[in-house]
Amino acid sequence: MNPRLLALLLGLGALVARAEQPKEYQVTGPVLALTDGVITVDKGGEKWEIGRSAATKVDGKLAVGSRVTVYYRMGATAVDVKDAGAAKTDKADKATEKAQKAADKADKKAKS
Repeated sequence: MNPRLLALLLGLGALVARAEQPKEYQVTGPVLALTDGVITVDKGGEKWEIGRSAATKVDGKLAVGSRVTVYYRMGATAVDVKDAGAAKTDKADKATEKAQKAADKADKKAKS
């Protein structure tokens, strides 16, 4: 395969993969509490709890009282769909039902 074409394809693949990532945010302040799963940072008097895992990269010695900048991305853990979508579905169902009744009525008329 042509090396230029391969490089182009790899570059496009990297762009597509990057485009799918949510925006990255950051919070800076002293560490108030620290566990294996959560780091709590004081940002202007507000406690920010941010989840972490074994895969979280840490540069330096992380300890309570250390001033840190935590980089994070938001991700959904669950989604509850409210009634707005159900109302649209109900309207569509009613329209389909009405059309079916009209078609049945037309069939009866045609048979008589």
